[in-house]
Amino acid sequence: MRALLQREACGGELGEKRGCRSQGAGRGRAQRGRCAASPRPALRSPGVKSSRAAALSCSRACSCCLAPWMLPRPSLSLLPRFCSFLPIATMSSKTSTFHLQQPLNYRAGARIQPVDGSHNEEVYEPATGRVMGKFLFSGEKEVDLAVQSAKAAFKIWSQKSGMERSRVLLEAARIIRERREEIATMETINNGKSIFEARVDVDISWQCLEYYAGLAGAIAGQHVQLPGGSFAYTRREALGVCVGIGAWNYPFQIACWKSAPALACGNAMIYKPSPLTPISVVLLAEIFTQAGVPNGLFNVVQGGAATGQFLCQHRDVAKVSFTGSVPTGIKIMEMSAKGIKPVTLELGGKSPLIIFSDSVLENAVNGALMANFLTQGEVCCNGTRVFVQREILEAFTEEVVKRTQKIKIGDPLLEDTRMGALISRSHLERVLGFISQAKEQGAKVLCGGELYVPDDLKLKNGYYMRPCVLGDCRDDMTCVKEEIFGPVMSILPFDTEEEVLERANNTTFGLAGGVFTRDIQRAHRVVAALQAGMCFINNYNISPVELPFGGYKMSGFGRENGRAAMEYYSQLKTVCVEMGDVESVF
Repeated sequence: MRALLQREACGGELGEKRGCRSQGAGRGRAQRGRCAASPRPALRSPGVKSSRAAALSCSRACSCCLAPWMLPRPSLSLLPRFCSFLPIATMSSKTSTFHLQQPLNYRAGARIQPVDGSHNEEVYEPATGRVMGKFLFSGEKEVDLAVQSAKAAFKIWSQKSGMERSRVLLEAARIIRERREEIATMETINNGKSIFEARVDVDISWQCLEYYAGLAGAIAGQHVQLPGGSFAYTRREALGVCVGIGAWNYPFQIACWKSAPALACGNAMIYKPSPLTPISVVLLAEIFTQAGVPNGLFNVVQGGAATGQFLCQHRDVAKVSFTGSVPTGIKIMEMSAKGIKPVTLELGGKSPLIIFSDSVLENAVNGALMANFLTQGEVCCNGTRVFVQREILEAFTEEVVKRTQKIKIGDPLLEDTRMGALISRSHLERVLGFISQAKEQGAKVLCGGELYVPDDLKLKNGYYMRPCVLGDCRDDMTCVKEEIFGPVMSILPFDTEEEVLERANNTTFGLAGGVFTRDIQRAHRVVAALQAGMCFINNYNISPVELPFGGYKMSGFGRENGRAAMEYYSQLKTVCVEMGDVESVF
């Protein structure tokens, strides 16, 4: 599974609407459980052969209907409180009948309706194109209530020892593992990615919590000896109430990436998911509550641009971490600067993947496919500019096209599907527009690049397309310069190492880059010259939580994951201690 650990957190937004991303980035087994609110059994259908994960709801829309087998036994006493809010009605194993019910905000340990909801926003199922339900955007009053709730919880949480915080994070990780299939199904329904990938995302999520649980008890400062027996020491302290603004391509995973280091350092967090994918982060909030965090420590506010603005400009918010587009990242910086708030920005990319002629061809092809087609190409660090040395251009292109044409597209909840639906109709049209423009500018469509309509009638209005490989590309083409954020690979020939490095770095982005070669000296030489924060040698799009992730240039700054992330969720205090008498020049 480690080999499958991929990253990706783009597509988020402060409040961008559907499709406007770059312009704004285990194995389940059938089990039975008894619902606390109804004598009827709640069943889960085997995920391996079902096109839709099934649950027979009880007479009340409660969490038991969603995943009765997942609630840990110690938390059964919490069922009455949870039963009144959960948004699930029914799901069928044969038809798309998932229905969303409000509320999706989470404050002080419970789901709540925003006190000043501005308007109802529709939630779509990308696989079918149908509306699953509506939810309310949060206004300024609701944001303030969430902040005050988080402040109160912070006073409790920040005083706990690192080991106490560690135990809670480990419990949350355990619950996520137990609810793996349920969470992955929610991700697939709301995001459109394949259930295969969604399960990997969930695994990365609980691994993230486990990793930072291990670091929570190791937070320490320095001791410095001074003359005369005096000394000084440093303390690494929590910031306070942190804001996380997430993305629609990895909703649950990004929420874990932001919350795990924040909570490990002793902070509270208010999280605003993308309005396109509002569902799964509420499950995370409930899991944190079940695991034992103080009520209010992890709150969820739903909303768009205005909600994000209220969060960034709130006087009691200490930090903002954002995953999404460059234009929205700039707005985040501007708003946070007024309050001198530190920010972490993980923004867009147009990353180069350089394939030298001495590469193992099969590995290079596999790497290029992984670099372009995970999550329907909606991945910020994808290596979409594939530079291929001219000697192997024909052989590489032929094999890539052959493999791309075999990618199984369709119902994302089928086990053999490898490419699901794009996030929205408008985003699908935008991606297809890039392909049309590429053809007008002289690129050749080698395969794909058109709408795909599955045979299953219930999927006919879904947002599907065939993955596209473009040949005859030039550096000045729009498809090569701008982030498309869809399943579109651009192949560009090159001759020399010096030439390709100059071309690879000729971009305003700097999120990632990769190289395939058997020459180990050249491999290290090339990645040293690449202007990118995350580089790969002879692989692509793997990112274990132990490794820091972030960009150069307009792809952002700050880091997520690894020990480095702890520095961005804490502040350093220096203490000088005098052991003798105090002298004065006055």
